[in-house]
Amino acid sequence: MHTQVDLTGTVPRLRVPLPVEPRRDHLPLGEPDGSPDRVEVTSRSIERGGRPWFPVTGEIHYSRIPRERWSEVISHARAGGLDSVATYVFWQAHEPRPGQFSWAGNLDLRAFVELAGRHGLQVVVRMGPWAHGEARYGGFPDWLVEQGIATRTNDPAYLELVERLFAQIVAQIAGLTHAEGGPVVGAQMDNELYDQPQHLARLRTIAEGLGLRVPLWTATGWGGAQVPDSLLPVYSAYSDGFWEETTTEWPGFAAFHFRYSPVRDDLSVGADLREALDGIVVDPDAVPLKDDDALPFATCELGGGMHVAYHRRPLVQPEDVAALALAKIGSGSIWQGYYMYAGGTQRTGPGGTQQESHATGYPNDVPTRTYDFHAPIGEHGQIRPHHHLLRRQHLWLATEGAALAAMTTTVGGGSEDPEELRWSVRSDGHRGYVFLSTYQPSHHPIAAQDGVQVEVELDDGAVVRIPSHPVDVPADISVAWPLRYPLTDGVVLRSATAQLVTRIELDGGELVVLAATDGIPVELVLEGQVPVGGAGATRAVDGATVVDLAQAPGPSTVVELPGVRILVLDEATANQLYRLELGGRERLVLCDVPAFSSPDGTLVLHTSQEVASVAVLPAPAGLRGASGSGVAVGPWSRWTVEIPSAGTHRIAEGLRPTAADVPDPVRGGPLQRLSAPTDFDGAARVHLDVPPHLLEGTDRALLRVTWTGDVGRAVIGEDVVSDHFWHGRVWEVDLTPRRSDVSTDGITLQLFPWRHEVGVWVDPSVRGVEDGIEVQAVDVVRVQRVELELT
Repeated sequence: MHTQVDLTGTVPRLRVPLPVEPRRDHLPLGEPDGSPDRVEVTSRSIERGGRPWFPVTGEIHYSRIPRERWSEVISHARAGGLDSVATYVFWQAHEPRPGQFSWAGNLDLRAFVELAGRHGLQVVVRMGPWAHGEARYGGFPDWLVEQGIATRTNDPAYLELVERLFAQIVAQIAGLTHAEGGPVVGAQMDNELYDQPQHLARLRTIAEGLGLRVPLWTATGWGGAQVPDSLLPVYSAYSDGFWEETTTEWPGFAAFHFRYSPVRDDLSVGADLREALDGIVVDPDAVPLKDDDALPFATCELGGGMHVAYHRRPLVQPEDVAALALAKIGSGSIWQGYYMYAGGTQRTGPGGTQQESHATGYPNDVPTRTYDFHAPIGEHGQIRPHHHLLRRQHLWLATEGAALAAMTTTVGGGSEDPEELRWSVRSDGHRGYVFLSTYQPSHHPIAAQDGVQVEVELDDGAVVRIPSHPVDVPADISVAWPLRYPLTDGVVLRSATAQLVTRIELDGGELVVLAATDGIPVELVLEGQVPVGGAGATRAVDGATVVDLAQAPGPSTVVELPGVRILVLDEATANQLYRLELGGRERLVLCDVPAFSSPDGTLVLHTSQEVASVAVLPAPAGLRGASGSGVAVGPWSRWTVEIPSAGTHRIAEGLRPTAADVPDPVRGGPLQRLSAPTDFDGAARVHLDVPPHLLEGTDRALLRVTWTGDVGRAVIGEDVVSDHFWHGRVWEVDLTPRRSDVSTDGITLQLFPWRHEVGVWVDPSVRGVEDGIEVQAVDVVRVQRVELELT
């Protein structure tokens, strides 16, 4: 990581050096020479099969998702561009009583790993023993806590129990490791352990002694953690945190994650637990970099959303997630790992609900049931906008990840000064990407940048000015523009003010897909004199061919070049782009509803919309299940799919129930924060009768509650099936598993009113809500699964 910016001229210039050769064979990670598909860890990147590998990993907790939905969630994750998943093994779920292990139902780790492998995904098993994950006692069983053993240390009594747990985990994944031709490539030891490096090292020794052989052994590195040399530190980055105080408008460290920086650590994540549970306070001005030249920059917890606590309820936006993720690539990340990528539901066990709480010694009270996290894939399979925003980045990484992983980062600007242009270059000395950002979350925005133009001096002496003339960069954008990108052996894209998404071989030659950015004109600069056709209009500038678009970006905007075509999509269309294995080959798909491909090459839509649009390239002869024949749209064939059984149906609206008895505010936990109410006897009750026909004949029926208040619970019979701390978003409850009970007896909402004087923190955008309870609308959302076969 370098910072070499020249400000002597009128245009900021970065000198980008040729990267030094990465160090090898200095880490006790990876696999021996001669191993099939060998995984090796260098000082710069992870390599696989002799070339750099840029993993894209999403956290999915098998034990918090119904087993019958695993395949759907994994399919969406694969379609979202993930090549790997990570999952916690919660000790409390698998050994609820001493010596009595359970791996059945949705606790079947082996089945989950095998399923991920069949979908082409690698797996990182986060083995614990302590997990956190907002679980009761961090995932420890109650019986372990009650024994008073010195946990998370090398105490022999604790290690004996850990070895028993690890033996079970290792047996579950026996035969499924990478060396055995399986999907398991990594194992994480414990989680957020800051001051016990000898214990972390011992955990790996125990696992290896039980026969586990994986190339990647990791430990969380944030918070100034002391990670032993035998483990690879992996890092986090969140745009907000429920664990902060109600007096914190925005965590002090969060702004850093929207800039480009060589600093990998974040001292704010989990700081309340360090202080409350361990008595550890880290100086916020002492951010340890460790020996960064020896280790690649890997992440495992880029915030895919954010959970809520009773006292503090962030409202992380999809654009926050996407901008933060791209900023980490622009800062040098070689492994994008998201937490969470798919939400889930907190389990219950012998000790009752299994969430972290004041009652179990934690600083935070979190919901007892929902663990939605506002992830790209929600608790009940809802596909969120950031699933699409991140997929664009992941398609790019699938195309360019090997090249990017070999590149180093040079920061041009990234200070706290909001007036300074934030930019960096990631390059191998000959080519690369220019990163620019004017994005910060909406409650702390930064301004647009007028007249932006930068110069990059590469190792061979070439100087690239991008764009060819200054442009105004709007606020709220984050981009990565290609620099000397090879389109063919003879055609080089010197620069572009559009982002590379993917490239694919078609029957008529190769197609490169770029995405425009709203508010920035698209300019393509080709080295030398190049004949251009299609949607391109050319002009010569300094010996280069500058291409402006003769029509607006969109699905039919194709620039014809010798040996290659460039498709320039507008942002909205780019967010609908998938790359899926369909009908025996990879194809591009534009779809305005969530989609994925099944293992047999069928296109699957999963939607509550009654009409969907699907375009395919290269086009099949037909699409069985769609209406009529395909309509040509540029190089695409587009079909309409009618789904009359899907849709949203209103069952109640305009309700203002009153709670009979509202509990007084209570504080608890080691930091004396506001506690969630536990006695709902005085809550307002809204009983809902759901017409049976809305629950039948659909893949999923969700109850969507648009409301304002404080805390709500959904009760079917005697069971609390969902709860919600209001924070400005709708509340969705999956009725599908209990549709028979709901048809017969309905569902009851138990609600407490919003009261400003309590002091709960919510996002500034929703603070104007009035005291009391208002249920604006209750809808039943019918989500359908539609299979379309290519003919």
